Amino acid sequence: MHIFDTVTAQISAMGLPLFAVSATRASWPDTPLLLFLHWHGFRRATPLQLQGVSFPTRAVASSALQFNGPWTSGVAAEEALLDVAWRLGAWQLERLEQRPCNMAGAAASEAFACRQAFGDNAAGYQDQPVLGGDPDTRTEQMELAARKGYRRWLFQPVKGGLWEGIGPADDSLAPDGGRLSDCPVKPAPTTSGQRVVYQLGRHDRFFLP
Repeated sequence: MHIFDTVTAQISAMGLPLFAVSATRASWPDTPLLLFLHWHGFRRATPLQLQGVSFPTRAVASSALQFNGPWTSGVAAEEALLDVAWRLGAWQLERLEQRPCNMAGAAASEAFACRQAFGDNAAGYQDQPVLGGDPDTRTEQMELAARKGYRRWLFQPVKGGLWEGIGPADDSLAPDGGRLSDCPVKPAPTTSGQRVVYQLGRHDRFFLP
């Protein structure tokens, strides 16, 4: 519930819908979980006002949150993310386990994907500073992930997001797009290099052609 409460507070503070939520964690015991809130919205790049001058808008940068646990087991962080995705009404949660990219034979695309997973797209743009953590944590964790590997998760929220009414009907959702009960889905075993998709939504009705 701690992560869910923090995310909902951020949604209220930003006043923008979420496009997606991603999370990353190095494959090492009790390392921090970095959570990224990807907003759907544009804002002016500067508050400066000049008569007759129109300033361009820019996409709102993602918010980065750090959660230190303690993660008492290898699946504790994933249980917490399943709970957040469930309560925010996501249809599914995707998990991808990546191998270390700082190793012989690793492609440059793997190093690029690792940098993206930790909020650095290698093109000069970074997300906002990590909230609730040391400013150097993201770089340290990215370097650790390059040596040890990492896990990445992704889901699209309905509550507080822009996905209401889009996609298959979900009979498990409350009127606000979220879910009030505890998440019934449990973490699956580790599958190195494999993509795991947790199905969270459900249909209780028959759809006739």
